[in-house]
Amino acid sequence: MNVVVRRLVAFIAALVLAVEAVGIVIINVVMGTVVKNQDMSLAGTDPAVMSKGTWALGGVSGVFLLLCAVLLVLAGARDRTPGRVARIALICCAVVHGVLGALTVGLVGWTAFAWMMVVLGLIVLALVAYGPQPEPKAEPEQPAAPAPA
Repeated sequence: MNVVVRRLVAFIAALVLAVEAVGIVIINVVMGTVVKNQDMSLAGTDPAVMSKGTWALGGVSGVFLLLCAVLLVLAGARDRTPGRVARIALICCAVVHGVLGALTVGLVGWTAFAWMMVVLGLIVLALVAYGPQPEPKAEPEQPAAPAPA
């Protein structure tokens, strides 16, 4: 794959993940605030605990998505394959997007599913683009010219 395309895919995926991180944090803050303001319990669970748990989940999710965005920016800037830990983090991010994409079809709708699949595709494309490069094939040796008789 061309260097320009690899870098462009990595930067676009990083930008999308950064925007998604901000969105996830905002959604979780709003949901946590709603749970806190309603002061309702779910099967006896304390509403304050549910609210704080939602805020914590939003923060952790946002930090993880920003970490993945930074890893993609570094891969694109250096034009090198991410290290083992970085690849594991990006693979985990791709798997989470795949699972959440499957869940969003029934819960949110096809538009959310399409968004999740676009993000999944960008992450996978960046991983494949910076995957192990095939070694160039050695040219076969030319047979020696027969000796004159």
